[in-house]
Amino acid sequence: MKTIRYAFWAIVGLCLIMVGLANRDLVTVRAMPEPMANLLGLSPDISLPLFVVIFLGVGAGLLIGFLWEWVREHRIRAEARVKAREVQALKREVDELRGSAATANGGDDVLALIEKTG
Repeated sequence: MKTIRYAFWAIVGLCLIMVGLANRDLVTVRAMPEPMANLLGLSPDISLPLFVVIFLGVGAGLLIGFLWEWVREHRIRAEARVKAREVQALKREVDELRGSAATANGGDDVLALIEKTG
């Protein structure tokens, strides 16, 4: 299984290297359209290799997707915390009942349950 995992990541790495080598020409990335930049007298632009722009775009998309899922699943995590607290409270109550029943009948849980229901 480790061999398959290593082979998969080697193929992914090889594909990333190939994309990087094929797209190493410089491109200009602008923060705003050229007419607006001329109007404001401000031109925030930067020249980067195309593969860097591609990888940054993919990384930003992944980050936004992970953040979106984390926010979407907030309700599910909150419900899980409430259920976990409820389970802990019930376990504590069961342990207390077992302890009091065991001391009442000399340590026999079955007899304690029969007497309690009868």
